Amino acid sequence: MKRKNKLEKTQENRKFRRNIWKMYIFQFLISLHFFGAVLIPFYTEWAHLSFFQIMILQSWFAFWIFLLEVPTGAIADFFGRKTSILVGTLINILGVIVYSSSTNFWIFMLGEFLWAMACALFSGADEAFVYDSLKKVNQEKRSKKIFGRIESFSLAGIMIGAPLGSLIASQFGLRAPMFLMAIPLTIAFFVALTFHEPRNGKKESKRYIEIVKDGFHYLKNSKVLKILAIDLTIIAAVGYFMIWLYQPMLKQAGISIGYFGLVHSALVLMEILVMNNYGRLEKLFGSKKGLIFFSAAITGLMFLVAGLTRSIPLVLLSIVIGGGFGLSRGPLFSSYMNKYIPSSKRATVMSTINMFRRFLIAVLNPFVGLLVDWNLSYTLIILGAIALIFTLCSRVEEKYLKD
Repeated sequence: MKRKNKLEKTQENRKFRRNIWKMYIFQFLISLHFFGAVLIPFYTEWAHLSFFQIMILQSWFAFWIFLLEVPTGAIADFFGRKTSILVGTLINILGVIVYSSSTNFWIFMLGEFLWAMACALFSGADEAFVYDSLKKVNQEKRSKKIFGRIESFSLAGIMIGAPLGSLIASQFGLRAPMFLMAIPLTIAFFVALTFHEPRNGKKESKRYIEIVKDGFHYLKNSKVLKILAIDLTIIAAVGYFMIWLYQPMLKQAGISIGYFGLVHSALVLMEILVMNNYGRLEKLFGSKKGLIFFSAAITGLMFLVAGLTRSIPLVLLSIVIGGGFGLSRGPLFSSYMNKYIPSSKRATVMSTINMFRRFLIAVLNPFVGLLVDWNLSYTLIILGAIALIFTLCSRVEEKYLKD
């Protein structure tokens, strides 16, 4: 009997370990964003939208994620993270089809809503699923490395998808890259079907609203989580705008649209390099806190540089380095924050943190859109200044950053 139980335990552990590499594949597939390198032309040339309208759509998207983050996190905690991921993938497929069906602004609003629901169902659930899988095999200390690697696979999908999207757009038009994303998403759904859900004991018979409140209260009462969440949220919000501003920056510098995909790939490659070298960067910057501080400071500095020059080498440098550091801090913070959250609340609390980040972006989007229509350079300078001010005000301490 003992031998049988040991064999079953070994088989179970193998399934949990397989969850990790399956998540690598899943994240790669859902991140094959063929539209990445032609994002602005998709909106401005195919749909004939102004930059302000583009940012209104992104605020609508962020607003719905803000509303849906905690409810979907509670769904993941109550019904299972695998279920949340599967439903999110199906809704994402529907969102892609809707989004590419028409140039009507209101159809785009519906597409953004569906995409937001899918992202909210993924958010928190995927990280909690991976962390609990590692915990089942006593490898949670590897979470920083695993989260970085998962994000790297996601970025690899973006990096490969961007130039492919440029090729697709040149052959079949600007609508095609968006529509054809349904193919990798469908494959991702079947990969997710093979996930093995980590069991966290008997589910509590709590009402939905109680689960949601628990997530909020836990974050509210944790000083360390709040400090880490604020640092992550502010710099991530600034870094986010590099995704939307780098193409106007390239155009302003006189770079042909044919090179946009290569710059996009270079930016993503920089993110991958940063996320796979957290340990080396900690040594370079002197400590874990040093990495947190300098990654934020570099982000702000590069936005300032971009706003003060139109020199092609400096513009390219600011995009690649500023975006690379600003957009690569998430997995690092996820690793640290997960150390302070119990398994039963992990998806809900992480979704709560992501919700606040989305809310900030939703508020900022229209203002940034108006600023860009007024003056792109001043917009970059303002964003850089915000990042540097909050970097200097950060309350993150070395003792909070546990491996």
